Amino acid sequence: MEEKILEKLNQVIENASSKYYHYPVAAMIECQDGTLLEGVNVETSSPQAGICAERNALFQAITKGYHQEDIKRVYLLNKTENIITPCFICRQALYDYCSPHLEIISFNNRKEKKVYSLKELCPNSFSEEDLK
Repeated sequence: MEEKILEKLNQVIENASSKYYHYPVAAMIECQDGTLLEGVNVETSSPQAGICAERNALFQAITKGYHQEDIKRVYLLNKTENIITPCFICRQALYDYCSPHLEIISFNNRKEKKVYSLKELCPNSFSEEDLK
């Protein structure tokens, strides 16, 4: 399964729009029903106006009616030797809409991977409970 995911991520990353910072990223959300939702980063000349691949994929899942319990894992790919993790804005969005036990699998350009849990990446996170 992961080989197919990685193959698909390598196709999707070609759609990333990274003309300003030259750091393309592809993300894929796997839902419990087997649906795969893709996202790429879209950079703009004003960094805050762009979007990361992770949030792009997450917001597609939300748009299609998926909820926290439906999202199984997130896959990431970048074109460097680094194994990346979601930025802090993406971590917050994932924490707000996914389980803290969400699995995040990140690949680099050498097909090496590292697996994280969202809770591991967000040990003292701000959540809906903090708003009460």
